[in-house]
Amino acid sequence: MTSPAVSATHLRPEQVSDLAPVLSRAFFDDPLTVYVEPDEGARMPGLLASFTAIAGVGLATGEVFTTEGHVDGGAIWIAPGRKHESDEHLGEAMPQMAAAFSEEAMQRFGYAFGILDELHARDMSADHWYLFVLGVDTPMQGRGIGSQLMRPILERADASGLPCYLETAKARNVVLYERHGFEVVVNDRIPGEGGFEYWTMIRQPR
Repeated sequence: MTSPAVSATHLRPEQVSDLAPVLSRAFFDDPLTVYVEPDEGARMPGLLASFTAIAGVGLATGEVFTTEGHVDGGAIWIAPGRKHESDEHLGEAMPQMAAAFSEEAMQRFGYAFGILDELHARDMSADHWYLFVLGVDTPMQGRGIGSQLMRPILERADASGLPCYLETAKARNVVLYERHGFEVVVNDRIPGEGGFEYWTMIRQPR
């Protein structure tokens, strides 16, 4: 079912507190977050801290879109040429995340993202838009909201001739992204106990 009335708008800083729980619910069963924190009881506090920090990184180094009116989802983009800066901002937020996650969870977080960051640097060295996070609240999924949240930057990337890059750990997301022109670059697994399958994807400008 689609929802053509939904439109994307820039997230205001005061809406971060609304977006963080939405993204936390959307990613609660994501293989990456289950890997980072297998304990369901401990997962939500860590996710809330993480997405609060990540939304702030997006506002500082890119653009963040949400649904007009009620916050039902969010797309967090890092702007071309600002990936290193966004990493520094995220590093500054690590104490906030570490206070909510266990030490073991933070180690798994660092291990998984270390692998993904290496692939990102290897496969996308040119200027590009990086879709850091795309999530829609669980009751609102399947209505085309994610597509609408991506649209503003995809259109801008096309107009400026820039590619886009993302990672996902859900096979069903691959189909969504392929509909919008993304192509799989790497499909592999994070090695070790509890390791999960992941895909990295690139979209060339149209």
